[in-house]
Amino acid sequence: MPIKIPSNLPAFDVLRAEGVMVVSEDQAARQDIRPLRIALLNLMPKKIQTENQFARLIGATPLQIELTLIRMSQHRTRNTASKHMSSFYKPFTEVRDQKFDGLIITGAPIEHLEFTDVTYWDELCEIFDWTQSHVHSTFGVCWGGMAMINHFHGIKKHMLEAKAFGCFRHRNLAPASPYLRGFSDDCVIPVSRWTEIRQDEIKASNGLTTLLGSDFIGPALIEDARHRALYIFNHFEYDSDSLKQEYDRDLATGTLINMPINYYPRDDPTQPPQNRWRSHGHLLYGNWINEIYQSTPFEMDRIGCQDSLGNPL
Repeated sequence: MPIKIPSNLPAFDVLRAEGVMVVSEDQAARQDIRPLRIALLNLMPKKIQTENQFARLIGATPLQIELTLIRMSQHRTRNTASKHMSSFYKPFTEVRDQKFDGLIITGAPIEHLEFTDVTYWDELCEIFDWTQSHVHSTFGVCWGGMAMINHFHGIKKHMLEAKAFGCFRHRNLAPASPYLRGFSDDCVIPVSRWTEIRQDEIKASNGLTTLLGSDFIGPALIEDARHRALYIFNHFEYDSDSLKQEYDRDLATGTLINMPINYYPRDDPTQPPQNRWRSHGHLLYGNWINEIYQSTPFEMDRIGCQDSLGNPL
């Protein structure tokens, strides 16, 4: 089954050209099924690129997905055309009364700021709390995951002495997890961040389970069952050349940056990088979508409803 997105969204033609099944809203309305409602809270400056990356992953499952693009209500992006934002994005204030089967919260290039110094922090905290009553499962990515785990568990992000930048091998720490169904014993994940979350602090917090981690770069994927959330601090969604784009940008602006580790063939930046994470990226997000499908209520108004023990009704 396909992913349902507006036919004039740039991702529509991009994904169709790649062989991903997409349908317009008119076509989807003629299919007598309930699609999974997945929202993307896009905090990245390059909105269209990020839309393509996540739509590609969640659109590769056998289920029909209805994708809703969300932005912060007051924050205005300077990197994406206002026409695109007004045409395809809804501010959170317009969707706060709606319910969703899943929500992805992206990263944002604001790692150097304290969480409370972020201009939209108060509204983001409201969104985190809103997920507990209006979203069946939430996926926080990179800074978005760090912000969410801080909000619910008080776990801090720590600045690194040098940017974690490159492709790093991670161990499968929970082979029985349904989110890692089909995963190898280890996998490569692109990393691009100046901060880290520490395993000892995760271990000390009740209710958190590390699913993927690296001896060199630390924990990568965390399950927070009580809050029906996953947090990933690295980037399975990245395109083959995403790290190259960041590296070339920093070189062009004179920013001090190391060549991404284990990324270019033979560490030669004149060679095109090879994608070694795509299959595991599709596995992870496909498993997440499948878990949502298996457990979300058919009646949308029951999403977020729990009994006295915290179990979904």
